[in-house]
Amino acid sequence: MAPPVTIVILNWNGQSLLEQFLPSVLATNYPDFSVLLVDNGSTDNSLAWLAEHYPDVRTLPLKENHGFTTGNNLALPHVDTPYFVLLNNDVEVHPDWLTPLVECMEADPQVAAVQPKLLAYQERDRFEYAGAAGGYVDVLGYPFSRGRLFDVTEKDEGQYETPAEIFWSTGACMLVRKSVTDQIGLFEDDYFAHMEEIDFCWRAKNFGYKIMYHPGGVAWHLGGGTLPKTNPRKTFLNVRNSLVTILKNFPASSAWYKFYFRLVLDGVWAVRALLSGDFKTIGAIAKGHWAVFGRIGYWLKRRKEIYRDLDRIPRLEAGYYPKSVVWQHFVKGVKRWGDLPPKA
Repeated sequence: MAPPVTIVILNWNGQSLLEQFLPSVLATNYPDFSVLLVDNGSTDNSLAWLAEHYPDVRTLPLKENHGFTTGNNLALPHVDTPYFVLLNNDVEVHPDWLTPLVECMEADPQVAAVQPKLLAYQERDRFEYAGAAGGYVDVLGYPFSRGRLFDVTEKDEGQYETPAEIFWSTGACMLVRKSVTDQIGLFEDDYFAHMEEIDFCWRAKNFGYKIMYHPGGVAWHLGGGTLPKTNPRKTFLNVRNSLVTILKNFPASSAWYKFYFRLVLDGVWAVRALLSGDFKTIGAIAKGHWAVFGRIGYWLKRRKEIYRDLDRIPRLEAGYYPKSVVWQHFVKGVKRWGDLPPKA
């Protein structure tokens, strides 16, 4: 018997996206699912449109925009199923996308989250930036994906058709085990958006859970619907949240030196931006650094709170690449995940 699943869709001024993408979600070929739309204080006609066209969809109206993190966290008390999906409002799903993900969960109680194959909506045979065929991190905590190294995405040619344990699952489309979030929580409220799913998956792995990719599920992500990649606000959030994630989740023996090297590499990024006249990016990087240093005591305290019941943070294994993907990509010219040098 198929276990029930709640599909949580976070929406902010996304009526046009709901019109475009919600029908594919409601056409999901799975026997027991429901949709919960969390509206993040929209000022457009999203809720009225939904009530008129899909009155059976459950809604959770919020009075203000809480961001991706708190918006999804506020949905958790309204989820009473063993599994729930976090799904962006700009994702189209294949009718049979959900069943393989649930079967993956059912087969192994240590799986905390599983993502489908994520392709680009506008280039449907290419992997999408925000997750592709499963996320990895390198020795300095840089995230990348099978199928995507930085801004270079691969064409889907069947190279990632085997289920695999990964490091992080995309937050654009992720099936999550509710009992895990009951134990360790979901997202850090203070992140607002960006890197939150990596932080969650990293935390789950440190507690002994697995993160999986299953190619039997397929989805197409539009992406960039809220903040485009060049937006200074997005740069700030990525810089700040990435540094915090390193401090919180790497083993204590290595967290500080990795944090230091990330600061240095951010400086290299700022120099490149200076040479190209991109002063907004320089400002966003500096703002991100100051935001971390201004609350570094708080984040170290959070680390202790999160892991107080663990004797130590375990050594990273599945999905961890113990070399620099920055060096391999920008210096050595590696463009594909499969061409990265072996871990050893």
